[in-house]
Amino acid sequence: MAAVHEFKVEMTCTGCSGAVERVLGKLKEKVEKVEIDLDNKKVFVTSTLSADDLLETIKKTGKETSYIGLKQ
Repeated sequence: MAAVHEFKVEMTCTGCSGAVERVLGKLKEKVEKVEIDLDNKKVFVTSTLSADDLLETIKKTGKETSYIGLKQ
């Protein structure tokens, strides 16, 4: 079952958020939904993948990224 994972990502512009969307988009059907809150530098990912897998994928953007937890 998919869960919603919350990450803090150092994003300063739409180019940054676009990079996050691109790397997560490469996971295709493993990621159901990506929501980005640029103002608060948060990324919400609905996926069946583990938090560690998602964290490593987001880190490929070169942005400082940390896992916050499951969104309630």
